Amino acid sequence: MKKQTLKNILKSSVLAATVALSIVTGAVTKTQAQEIKNVVLVHGAFADGSGYKGVYESLTKQGYHVTIVQNPLSSLEDDVAATKLVLDNQDGPTILAGHSWGGAVITQAGNHPKVAGLVYIAAFQPDNGETALQWFQTAPPAPENGVLPPNEKGIVYYDKGKFHAGFCGDLSKAEAGFMYASQGAFYAKCFVTPITDAAWRKKPAFGIVATDDKSIQPDVQRKMYKRSNTKVTEIKGSHAVYVSQPEKVAAVIIQAAKEVSGK
Repeated sequence: MKKQTLKNILKSSVLAATVALSIVTGAVTKTQAQEIKNVVLVHGAFADGSGYKGVYESLTKQGYHVTIVQNPLSSLEDDVAATKLVLDNQDGPTILAGHSWGGAVITQAGNHPKVAGLVYIAAFQPDNGETALQWFQTAPPAPENGVLPPNEKGIVYYDKGKFHAGFCGDLSKAEAGFMYASQGAFYAKCFVTPITDAAWRKKPAFGIVATDDKSIQPDVQRKMYKRSNTKVTEIKGSHAVYVSQPEKVAAVIIQAAKEVSGK
């Protein structure tokens, strides 16, 4: 009787363990197959989050939950912290996208556990030990480029006379004027702070090359993306391609969300 009881107990234990394992396995599979509907957008230097309005509208119309980070632009660490705060509030796997300087930010912040994939929009994509400035200096600046030297407070601005042609040449004069007026104060130390843990080494990356970019030369973008095996889409547009071509940029983000979630 005792032997039979012990045998029954062992059977019950094995059955319980099998059921528990199947539940856990099922949960993991469900998580891996979960359709990604969260998108976090990170702006770059000489801009603020308002430039993402068109991308936001395009994505939300297609059922995506979009949050835009307002970077302080005071340091890499501060921008990464601001991005992680937003990521903390996401309710599941998220696509993290960054424009220009925002590419360096998502490279570091993309290690957050909720980030499932990265999208670089005409963006810097440094590796460990590299800075955005290193890549900026790998090609001579375009004549239209208006990035000024740091002022006495260590802040870098974009030359007002070159902002339209150099930053957003495919926007109207009025739109360019608004963007110039709404830019944040970008501290030079951001540009010279190296990445310590490049997220693109561990997570799938997608990149947009803006073919008419006068701020980050298109060939610089191509070299960074090629080095990291980033899946590249080329879009005819200025450095502010996310403003001038929001539907096309949104399409790349949606493609990333679907590919990463296996849809």
